Amino acid sequence: MSFVSEFREFAVKGNAMDLAVGVIIGAAFGKIVESIVNDLIMPIVGAVFGGFDFSNLFVALGTVPEGVAMTLVEVKKAGVPVFAYGSFLTILLNFVILAFIVFILVKQINRLKKAPPAVPAAPPEDIVLLREIRDSLRK
Repeated sequence: MSFVSEFREFAVKGNAMDLAVGVIIGAAFGKIVESIVNDLIMPIVGAVFGGFDFSNLFVALGTVPEGVAMTLVEVKKAGVPVFAYGSFLTILLNFVILAFIVFILVKQINRLKKAPPAVPAAPPEDIVLLREIRDSLRK
């Protein structure tokens, strides 16, 4: 089997296609979660903490030139190295929310799966024989 035909067989197998679909949907799902965190949750957290914005939390690791606004974007634009722990907190919150959503989805899917109806096990042969003897004695 040639390398090209072997690769073609691998690429069109169900597992490779399923993986490709999973990656594409995962990327889109990641963007949805990022939007939920940045556009819905973080403003609420900011309002609770008095207008606090996690994305702007940083420590400048160098001297910030005069006249540069103390925002993460402006300090980075000025070329000052920064320790942007606010971005990390936002990404960590994204992960926790994503993990929680996946947990809820898996839990619901498992709940919706119906257990196969329990089939009573056939009684042992000696029990069947004893029942037949019992029934014949009743007659």
